[in-house]
Amino acid sequence: MSRVQLALNVRDIDEAVTFYEKLFHTPPAKRRPGYANFAIIDPPLKLVLIEVGDARRYGIDTALNHLGIEVESAERVAEATEQLLGAGLSAVLEEGTECCYALQDKVWVEDPNGAPWEVYTVLADAPNANPSSALRTNGNGCCAPRSPVAVGLDDTASRR
Repeated sequence: MSRVQLALNVRDIDEAVTFYEKLFHTPPAKRRPGYANFAIIDPPLKLVLIEVGDARRYGIDTALNHLGIEVESAERVAEATEQLLGAGLSAVLEEGTECCYALQDKVWVEDPNGAPWEVYTVLADAPNANPSSALRTNGNGCCAPRSPVAVGLDDTASRR
């Protein structure tokens, strides 16, 4: 089953977890320092919370971290990559990347306003949020391409 993912930047992870537990009547599926995710059945949603503290300090002026679509397999990520490229969109492919306490395959695109979307699958659990850092200079937190390989129709493919 595929489901939409919404990743939010939060000031206080404990406060946010308490709120979303009440809102969706479910506990987090995974909880780590500064991180939580919820596998919500109704509505089908993967909600990810990433603690950033004083977000403005890092140039983050929005609660939105990124959006995504969780799929069942690496094959579905490959299909999504082909579909995106076939539609003329530039994409950033990551295979076997460690992010948000999981080993993942994923492909990234940006909407016309710059909102980052990922299509991803979880390959395995991982002990770290991301080997590089909890916050990146681009402000997107751990879930952003760290060493992107841009794939696209030509060499002018956008890079995040």
